[in-house]
Amino acid sequence: MPESPASPPRKDRQPGFDTSVAHPARVYDYWLGGKDNFAADREAGDQVIAAQPAILVGVRANRAFLRRTVRHLAGEMGVRQFLDIGTGIPAANNTHEVAQSLAPESRVVYVDNDPVVLVHARALLNSTEGPTAYLDADLRDTGKILKAAARTLDLSRPVAVMLLMILHLIPDSDDPYGIVRRLMDETAAGSYLALSHPASDIDADAAARATQRYNALVSTAQTRRTYAQVCRFFDSLDLLEPGVVATNRWRPADGVGSPGRAPNYAGVARKPAAG
Repeated sequence: MPESPASPPRKDRQPGFDTSVAHPARVYDYWLGGKDNFAADREAGDQVIAAQPAILVGVRANRAFLRRTVRHLAGEMGVRQFLDIGTGIPAANNTHEVAQSLAPESRVVYVDNDPVVLVHARALLNSTEGPTAYLDADLRDTGKILKAAARTLDLSRPVAVMLLMILHLIPDSDDPYGIVRRLMDETAAGSYLALSHPASDIDADAAARATQRYNALVSTAQTRRTYAQVCRFFDSLDLLEPGVVATNRWRPADGVGSPGRAPNYAGVARKPAAG
């Protein structure tokens, strides 16, 4: 029976949400070809695609990056604990599915504060082998996240903290670097940070147009960041090869990767031993 720090929503108590306003999780679901979206989401998604067609390459590259990263960490690196923050609407090859296909005992905690995702939380808690939990929490509330995650994860042992395509929804005024630092400060040496983030400096003109349209149409604004700004999230950590790169260039299965550059950056880093 999966362990959960937060009970999944009852069918008669699902949170409400406004389907007339585009929502980040539903727009992303639309870009991935999902069905959990509405007219406003599709309209906003199409407007952003028109400004930056490569956005579709980016979101699909991000899902592939998730699969490759979890396989690498659970396989070659022997990680057995994953804290996936900013889960999004469930899609194929979720973190627990990839990790537990390699190591059935892997423990996974998902975190999201999105009412749309909460409705779908049951899908993340069913059909798992190792303990899998879902927490309804905001990324900014690191204390709540760590306290609740500790019911399922042993934070005295290495954990992979997954922050895929979530930090762009945290404005600079909310100190996203401090959020990442606090999360990693509470993990054991040998833990990992896996991170992906939309780029402001890959096809910069298109990125600026796409960001402007997204922020005008979607309920939560985004802040795209430069290569240097994304690299800063990994300060004091040891980056794995090939470092911070376009998402489709991070350890592609064929050693080459898809042509072109996805308009987002990704990297994985290890927390060194103290001293």
